[in-house]
Amino acid sequence: MIHTAKYHSALGAITIAAKDGRLRGLWFDGQKHFGSTLNEPYQNTEDDPIIALTKQWLERYFSGIIPDFTPPLELCGSEFQLRVWHQLLTIPYGETLSYGQIARRISPTMSAQAVGNAVGRNPISIIIPCHRVISSEGTMTGYAGGLERKIELLKIERQRKKR
Repeated sequence: MIHTAKYHSALGAITIAAKDGRLRGLWFDGQKHFGSTLNEPYQNTEDDPIIALTKQWLERYFSGIIPDFTPPLELCGSEFQLRVWHQLLTIPYGETLSYGQIARRISPTMSAQAVGNAVGRNPISIIIPCHRVISSEGTMTGYAGGLERKIELLKIERQRKKR
């Protein structure tokens, strides 16, 4: 059974999903592909230790402290999506990469559009930092949780990084 709970952030409500000691989903309520890994029965609970750990991570993140841990993750996706999501985990806090840069890291023939599609389906927002991916021109494009949130998340990180 998947356990879910809500976290209320300054950028809106977030749903957390965990199963068998691993974080399986983290979505802003109403975002594109919301609940993509809730493909089996689930129940709301506050008692799951991974949910509690994820809330600690989010508390640190939104309060100005760079989290120094990552909850155990269970990524559910295609082999290609997993490759892209693992690349997202390598983007340093407060920095960005373009879709094209990520594509070239995976394969010299990979398309930025294919990477963009996988980035958009990331089931663990913020912790797997899909908000750190921008266009090759350096502009803010696409974010399943909304472009305004993407801008705010990057602003939060860049302000903290200067400290």
